Amino acid sequence: MTASTPPDTRPSDPRSPLRQQLKAARQAWASDPATLASAQAALQDKLMEVLRQLEPECLGLYWPIQAEFNPRPAALMAQKEWSCQLALPWAARATREMHYRPWLGDELTTVDECGIPSPPGRPCEPDVVLVPCLGFTPDGFRLGYGGGYFDCFLAKHPDVTAVGIAWSQAQLDPIVISSQPHDFPLIGVVTELQIFGS
Repeated sequence: MTASTPPDTRPSDPRSPLRQQLKAARQAWASDPATLASAQAALQDKLMEVLRQLEPECLGLYWPIQAEFNPRPAALMAQKEWSCQLALPWAARATREMHYRPWLGDELTTVDECGIPSPPGRPCEPDVVLVPCLGFTPDGFRLGYGGGYFDCFLAKHPDVTAVGIAWSQAQLDPIVISSQPHDFPLIGVVTELQIFGS
């Protein structure tokens, strides 16, 4: 099943050119299978360090697209180690809203309104969510695809622990993406090389 990119940036968004640059750079970086496999394994190890500290009761992950880190193996390990529930996002294109639905670890045959694999079922409330970052700063601000889905979700769920996930090549100087009013800082960002934040 091929997933599409979520609805992209708003026409007036000044960060659109940066997003395009970051997407192109990530695709080029990920074109080497050996590099990608090594980075996937290293980031998975670091992510498990963080998850073992947090021990979420319900972990919200994401279905990877466009050379993103694949969090599913780590999530399944967490599920096995301490029986946490897993959940995946379901996004509504028209309203740009998102909620999570329970995921049992199986392959999916259904998609959300953005064409990304998502399970059927009733919404659930994760206490920890993994947030994919197209770009990020060491102080916990992220640049996503511009749809605003994660920002909207985090604004409505301020008690959720949000952990950014990114490849190290996506790190940006804070000056490049100064935070905007709708941006919500993450508790930290995990890359294949380093864990930033608390």
